[in-house]
Amino acid sequence: MHHRASVDSQDVIVVGGGVGGLTLALELHRLGIACRVFEAVPKVSQVGVGITVLPHATRILAELGVLDALVARGLSARESVFYNRFGQFVFREPTGEYAGLKWPQLSIHRADLYDVLLEAARERLGDDRVVFGARFLRADQDSGAAYAHFEQVAPSPGGGTSTSSFTQRGSVVIGCDGIHSTLRRQLHSNEGPPIYQGLNMWRGVTRWSPFLTGASMLRVGWYSSGKLTIYPCRDDVDGQGTQLMNWIAAVETSRHVDRDWGRQGRLEDFIATFEDWTFDFLDVPGVLRAADSILEYPMVDQEPISRWTFGRLTLLGDAAHPMVPRGSNGAGQAIVDCRSLASALSQSLDFVEALKVYEADRLPVTTKIVYKNRVDPPDAILREVCTRTNDQRFDRLEDVISDAELQGLSEGYKHLTGYSRRALA
Repeated sequence: MHHRASVDSQDVIVVGGGVGGLTLALELHRLGIACRVFEAVPKVSQVGVGITVLPHATRILAELGVLDALVARGLSARESVFYNRFGQFVFREPTGEYAGLKWPQLSIHRADLYDVLLEAARERLGDDRVVFGARFLRADQDSGAAYAHFEQVAPSPGGGTSTSSFTQRGSVVIGCDGIHSTLRRQLHSNEGPPIYQGLNMWRGVTRWSPFLTGASMLRVGWYSSGKLTIYPCRDDVDGQGTQLMNWIAAVETSRHVDRDWGRQGRLEDFIATFEDWTFDFLDVPGVLRAADSILEYPMVDQEPISRWTFGRLTLLGDAAHPMVPRGSNGAGQAIVDCRSLASALSQSLDFVEALKVYEADRLPVTTKIVYKNRVDPPDAILREVCTRTNDQRFDRLEDVISDAELQGLSEGYKHLTGYSRRALA
């Protein structure tokens, strides 16, 4: 059946109730702008693994009053540290509050981040303003309003499900619907498929004893011969100090799968690359073998588009600028988008103009980050060492690369993406 929405409101319509959509809802609420969030999944179930939220984004979460709850569920990372695949130390720098910033670098399980944001959104907006089981179909607009069309899936009394369609009228529609964004597909119908960057990734979580500082983000190796990123995302999961480790193993390969954050991966497809990575502080193959679950994901992004905004419709987060998951910046940039968009809406009487202001602020910088992530993510440090040593052991690091060069590579990325000390001063 089909019915028009009875609510004739000027709410901001948020399509997608993930990290971006919920953060946007909290930002809008903070600024006194009414909104409704519509999420396609019928009930809350967050699969996934760990996530890093960088200080430019934790600053926003702090101002939204949710950071303490997040740090209680995750960890404030102490350092970012780099080794080669032989277990030789390359570079270390303090992170977040340990680097003298006011805000932490947060390591947390995606489900914990989501739970805290959802709880805050329901409490502040009211339960009826976060709607589950509403699959977005398309949007249209006229001079006075935007209209989002949904299919609602609900359990039937006699078992099974029933579907009905409805239309929500609002002031603007914001597509926070992720890498498979329906709104992006509507606005850019002839866009090509995702671009594969030559790397396949396996991600997982493993219960393991703390290593290094107990709050270190460790990157090892380089993609040509295997690369590992690992850090704790939950502390003391058993009362005996065991942590939940989030890890990402990446290998250069022509073989890859379609992008799907929930796709199950197989240990035997990648373990051989890491078999001899046993360091005095970490048994890498042991960690990989002991995983609770393994997901597989290709290193893909999309060519940046020249516009996100069409009148009363715009895109945010992964829907606007899907980037390769390097540099821990996907969630961070979505959160920064939320601040920019909410501010633009609060400072303008004309929401159509506000969407243009938001796009002018965020599209150029995220475009640069998409390109930077392809060629010079923070782990470019490891590429330099790998290239200069021909992927062999070195005798003295200073004969390979100077400390000043290492610092320069690290600062360049932080500055572009907005979490350098200077940017956050």
